[in-house]
Amino acid sequence: MQGTIESARRSPKKFDFDAFLNTKLATVILPAIATVLLFILWEFAVWALKIQPFNLPAPSDILKAAIKFAPQLMENSLRTVWTTFAGFAIASLVGVVLGFLIGYSKFIYLTFYPLLVAFNTIPKSALVPLLAVWFGANAIPAIVTAFLLAFFPIAVNVALGLETIEPEMKDVLYALGASDFEIFQKVGWPHTLPYVFASLKIAVSFSFIGAVIAESIASNAGLGYLIVQAASDFNVPLAFAALIALAILGVMLYALFVAIEKKVIYWAR
Repeated sequence: MQGTIESARRSPKKFDFDAFLNTKLATVILPAIATVLLFILWEFAVWALKIQPFNLPAPSDILKAAIKFAPQLMENSLRTVWTTFAGFAIASLVGVVLGFLIGYSKFIYLTFYPLLVAFNTIPKSALVPLLAVWFGANAIPAIVTAFLLAFFPIAVNVALGLETIEPEMKDVLYALGASDFEIFQKVGWPHTLPYVFASLKIAVSFSFIGAVIAESIASNAGLGYLIVQAASDFNVPLAFAALIALAILGVMLYALFVAIEKKVIYWAR
């Protein structure tokens, strides 16, 4: 009996895959493995099918292009990140203020919300040529496009968060003499924060997309501009390197706001 117990203690523990899926390590390891397998399959397919680099470059060719044109990729990546954050910062400010007004004022909601919905349905890429005419081929069209794509989800989520406050709580605060701003500051804003951060994660991605769209149409720098220039020169490996840089930056921006959300509204989880 004693030997059976000791042998059971010495026997290695079985790997619990379900428990592993619930760890933070799984969120890093599993996507990394999937990405490596994707690149291996991609490399093999290009080699087996003898696809030319100007049609679909292999990951090894993309890596060579990324190393060769690293300064250009870095410079244009910084430009894209800068225009994204500039448009996103303006959109956050305007979206929060506009959401507050829509959420608290029936008059503003009935007057302006249908106009916002109508404006949001316009493809923003259709506005970029006009922005280029008004401001020229520089960073301003990218910032404006990033703003236009990002502010609507922020405004809608702030207004939605304010609408979900219990009417009884509002009545009690009004009875105690609180103003609309005080109710927003003490109750509305904390209650709305989960909605705000949910919208910020979406809005920063929209800002990123808007900046790249504008850069590919009317700009003198940025990853969108670099992709268009590389494609016009038939430097497809460089274009793919810029696309991969876009994917990496997009994931980093999203992860940044997930981390900020966990720090700021930890009490909502």
